Amino acid sequence: MAYYFEPPIWARRQGCNLRPEALGSDYASAVERVVTILLPAFDSWRSRDYSDVMLVSPEPGTFDWLVGVYQRHQKWSELDSSTQRLYRRSLALFANHELKDGSRAGSKQLNDFTKAFVDAVYGKLLVVSKVDSNGHATVRERRRYANMAMACCRRAWFVGQRAQEKIVPASNPFSRMGLKSRAPGRPLRPTPTATWDELVAFRAAAKRLDYHSIATAALLSWEWLQREQHVFGAFDISHYRPSERPNSVRIVHPKNGEEAWWPLFDETGAALFPELMAELDNISKNSPSGLVFRRDHAHRQSATPLPWITPRKDLRYLRSVVKKIVVEAGLRQELSFTSFRHGGFTEGAESDLTDAELRAAGRHRSSRQLPTYAKRTGKQLITATKKRRLERTRSLLIRLNVNPPLE
Repeated sequence: MAYYFEPPIWARRQGCNLRPEALGSDYASAVERVVTILLPAFDSWRSRDYSDVMLVSPEPGTFDWLVGVYQRHQKWSELDSSTQRLYRRSLALFANHELKDGSRAGSKQLNDFTKAFVDAVYGKLLVVSKVDSNGHATVRERRRYANMAMACCRRAWFVGQRAQEKIVPASNPFSRMGLKSRAPGRPLRPTPTATWDELVAFRAAAKRLDYHSIATAALLSWEWLQREQHVFGAFDISHYRPSERPNSVRIVHPKNGEEAWWPLFDETGAALFPELMAELDNISKNSPSGLVFRRDHAHRQSATPLPWITPRKDLRYLRSVVKKIVVEAGLRQELSFTSFRHGGFTEGAESDLTDAELRAAGRHRSSRQLPTYAKRTGKQLITATKKRRLERTRSLLIRLNVNPPLE
């Protein structure tokens, strides 16, 4: 297998000077060249060379200078590479906006920023018009992109104010803008949610393609309601049935920092997740340490199984493999790995889990109710798991025209 980089067709049509390039057969070196050279060059072109402009020291006290302060701060280095790319584009969108006097918003002094000025620029960024070859103008909204730009600017201002409090005003004009996630009257786009049958089909296809680790990871995400970043980037062998707690698994949710020990057996000693535990037991037996989920397929490029997540916290390769498995399984194209977590939550709701049981399973914070349900987390997790497994059995028997069992 060989790797190849090619800029999008739309970018080449608009004058992007990057050319398709063969990257060789070594995955690690290919990723390094793409992340360190090719993608930054593409970002520089896409942002009208704003990245290159930032290499020249901007005038102190301007928004361009503020962005430089933010990108040299420790808070910036803590972001993964994909998030940094997104933030660069978002900051460039605001900074490169041309004002009525022909200057850029990025060249404006921070002391001159007002809430009205920021709101006015946001209104301009919210819509974009394009004229086709026949002279017909089309106007479309880019609300998510504009909202992200405002959020990144707000973050840059807060970080810059702490780092350069004598220069950056304390009042952040990007705060409390009342941004809405969608236009009034526009329906909310539903998150693709997988069904249990689709999970079964996905796992079978993954095993046929020799992606056994992804098959197990999908079931884990469904059962324990884990996010993709945690499953592949934080779930360690030491978290599963350690010697000090052999009947539990340690679950950490990176998004909110919540941590829990999930019971693996009920009060009678019966396994709550027999299928998943059998697969995890096999993985832990063959991999004594490190991340649980690795590229264990026989057709991998490296001799040793590498983690699915890269050192830069990048999961794009994993997502491309997930799409390939979805195609192999003949499932809906809009499904992603995240769909299985949403499917687990939906199964919980359909199994009549209480609000407290769902929060305990998902480790979602609640300032008023967390102390109440946290004391009963272990019991709630066992009860919730039994309800979900009973609902699966009922659904299967109903499809087979067999009377489902009573609770």
